[in-house]
Amino acid sequence: MEHVDHILIVDDDREIRELLSGYLTKNGLRVTVAADGRQMRSFLDGNTVDLIVLDVMMPGDDGLVLCRELRAGKHKATPILMLTARSDEMDRILGLEMGADDYLAKPFAARELLARIKAVLRRTRMLPPNLQISEAGQLLIFGEWRLDTVSRHLLDKDGTAIALSGAEYRLLKVFIDHPQRVLNRDQLLNLTQGRDADLFDRSIDLLVSRLRQRLGDDAREPTYIKTVRSEGYVLSVPVEIAETRQ
Repeated sequence: MEHVDHILIVDDDREIRELLSGYLTKNGLRVTVAADGRQMRSFLDGNTVDLIVLDVMMPGDDGLVLCRELRAGKHKATPILMLTARSDEMDRILGLEMGADDYLAKPFAARELLARIKAVLRRTRMLPPNLQISEAGQLLIFGEWRLDTVSRHLLDKDGTAIALSGAEYRLLKVFIDHPQRVLNRDQLLNLTQGRDADLFDRSIDLLVSRLRQRLGDDAREPTYIKTVRSEGYVLSVPVEIAETRQ
């Protein structure tokens, strides 16, 4: 039987839930709705979905809190698309930092949400297979550093853990899964943030700068993440698997 993508909509506005549920169902998707974090948790306790549409502005636990919670639990790999009524760019960046794959500002057309959902699902499924292998729980070695894909910590040569933000982890993870290969900004945006490269076109530069600081990399003569003029960035050292956890 052909797989039908299952979407969970979490929004406290009943009209929006009904409108989106009807439209997405009409366009071939399976839809479940939840009015708040409690209903979302109750449903996800015994079910899995292909993507979660999560409203930011909700009473009780807001979308940012729920996004962080999802990313720390068993649904950490489920794509999340956030809805926000705010136009503040910091709100959008916060959502992406906490692990959202995309966001859409209200008001929006239902067909645009459908297009975004399809784009996020497509990008998620286009990730190279080796991206999923390292998520099984391994220590990945590059130079004097190791990345723990379970705790999402960076470990230095003495084993000291350095916490990474969600965005920093995803960017480092993409470099590690494509070592010694030049990646341009569009590719990095798509792989780390799951969206078209029309937003935060310079945010990758900012993230690279922060990641270099975590790695103790000199921005003028970096050892790990090198800048390739007019092309992008490259993790210039090979990557090895240290161990596989049972």
